[in-house]
Amino acid sequence: MDIIEQFYAAADAINAVSQKAYLRNQFEFLGIKTPIRRAISKAFINELASTKEIDWELVDKLWELPEREFQYLATDILRKMKNSLEVQDFEKIKDLALRKSWWDTVDSLDELIGAVIQREVKANSKSPHELTPSQKMSIKWAKNENFWVRRIAIDCQLGFKDKTNTRLLSSVIKANLAGSKFADEFFINKSIGWALRDYSKSNPEWVREFLMENEKEMSKLSIREAAKYI
Repeated sequence: MDIIEQFYAAADAINAVSQKAYLRNQFEFLGIKTPIRRAISKAFINELASTKEIDWELVDKLWELPEREFQYLATDILRKMKNSLEVQDFEKIKDLALRKSWWDTVDSLDELIGAVIQREVKANSKSPHELTPSQKMSIKWAKNENFWVRRIAIDCQLGFKDKTNTRLLSSVIKANLAGSKFADEFFINKSIGWALRDYSKSNPEWVREFLMENEKEMSKLSIREAAKYI
């Protein structure tokens, strides 16, 4: 039995109803809860990861299947193999973000971009003030025509703590303040708040100063989220 058949065999119609409702009935569900999904797919994902080469054809196939658990499986695979990603893969990741878009999958994709950024920064340690190709791409994404792509750019440094590049963080946020195409978009303003709130745990002074300088251009939602711990 292959992994797709295993997922269908584990379907739970009762759970599927509530899962579908949680995402506003936008997607079909098998009704597999996260711990069960991960238990079913663990060996499969580990076997894929041992090859060190991402099977993008498989990822695309999973993304096209109607039930949401298959998109979750695809992001689980990519997160497991994030060390195999290169900046050349960003277009593939962006394509995923543009298809069946919603926060549940998009917020898994930003971690992939972040992994490449961290690896490039480490390799570029002799020129710490020079933006890497992945950082430059993130700045470009922050101005994309699709707000989900922008959201990835804003949140791609979540969890970086003192390794956060403030030049990059400032740039991707400022591209989405008052006057920008998505200045009133909830998912953009929420992501701005999250990015700043996360960094405030490591550098509250920088976040406090950023809020003071940009308060007039920021939404109340972003400010409220950003200031939660400062």
